Amino acid sequence: MWVWRRLDGIKWSDKVRNEEVLRRVGEKREILTTIKDRKRNWLGHILRRDCLQRRIMEGKLEGRRPRGRRRFGMLTDMLNGKTFEHNYEGGCPRSCKVENVVLKSS
Repeated sequence: MWVWRRLDGIKWSDKVRNEEVLRRVGEKREILTTIKDRKRNWLGHILRRDCLQRRIMEGKLEGRRPRGRRRFGMLTDMLNGKTFEHNYEGGCPRSCKVENVVLKSS
């Protein structure tokens, strides 16, 4: 952000919001796309190696699984094409979902 401010000649004392700076430069914040790309790059890096991390990602460890519902794995997440929001809502308890919140008026 500071690079764009400097290129555009915006001083810190001008009190210009980050959204305004991004609008002037013509950029958008794409953090979820960045996260997905970095996750895919890291996964490719791990899957090319023959190590413990690869066995963990593929789920080929010996032993018993703990009780309860299985958690989403990163590899399953990438193969199904699910987004972060979808997985977050899937693991979110009923009490934190927006549609289940009841507002009490006094």
